[in-house]
Amino acid sequence: MDYRGLFEDVTRAVQPALAGGRVAQYIPALASVDPSRFGLAIAELNHRSKPHGTGDWLEPFSIQSLSKVFTLALVLAADGDTLWTRVGKEPSGAPFNSLAQLEREHGIPRNPFVNAGALVVTDRLLTLTGDARGALRDFLRTESGNPRIDFDAEVAFSESRHGHRNAALAHLLADHGRLDNPVPDVLDHYFWQCSLAMNCRDLARAAGFLARHGLRADATRLLTRSEAKRINAVMLIGGTYDAAGEFAHRVGLPAKSGVGGGIIAVIPGRCTVCTWGPALDHHGNSTAGITALDTLTTLTGWSIF
Repeated sequence: MDYRGLFEDVTRAVQPALAGGRVAQYIPALASVDPSRFGLAIAELNHRSKPHGTGDWLEPFSIQSLSKVFTLALVLAADGDTLWTRVGKEPSGAPFNSLAQLEREHGIPRNPFVNAGALVVTDRLLTLTGDARGALRDFLRTESGNPRIDFDAEVAFSESRHGHRNAALAHLLADHGRLDNPVPDVLDHYFWQCSLAMNCRDLARAAGFLARHGLRADATRLLTRSEAKRINAVMLIGGTYDAAGEFAHRVGLPAKSGVGGGIIAVIPGRCTVCTWGPALDHHGNSTAGITALDTLTTLTGWSIF
């Protein structure tokens, strides 16, 4: 693969998209990020292989909802399919923080990647480990090979001060009997998980177990092939919220976005990709990241379809 030529073509295609969108405003600590930044990394299946990247691929950013992929994997690894009795596997068709949908569906979140679903997953991980945020950080350090990955306290505190809708979702879940732990504890771990700062290289490497059908970086098994398949399937139908259909149409890969501007995408059996572009569309997805992945799959043919 001529990665240099590929990256040049992708970067050229991304330039017009950098002018569109706006950075997340509802989390003050993210509002000051430069919207013109862009990075992309590709990590192949062999963890010993050096990842390839371009642009700001080594610049740490707030992973936000990208954390949901990894917390889901940790819960499935420890708890098996019992999680699916508490959260669905369907597209949301609604904003990722919708209260109306959760109330209408009796406190059962549509999938693990809407905020309500992620709160249920965090609650379960907290019960299983006693330290949901620490379990996530340790896992990401190990899988990425970077022991310096850590939380951004400014982002965590900013989210806790302004996360009123997430608090409302958590209380609604508790009212329906969907949480085992106290709401303040679940919210605290959730906000800190979202505040982790990572770069494209480390995220692409950390997500490699999904391209390796459940195998970790050290070749031990985290998930069964079936569990890895299910995470990828839910990423395809819900990883980019209510724009998942359009994303599948344009890009054709399982992916998860975050309002920090990151997107991780999986090409099973080949590699994982992470892009970062802080400017978001009205769905909360990176405008540059979607364009980059669209161009990447068009040029390489790396699509699951």
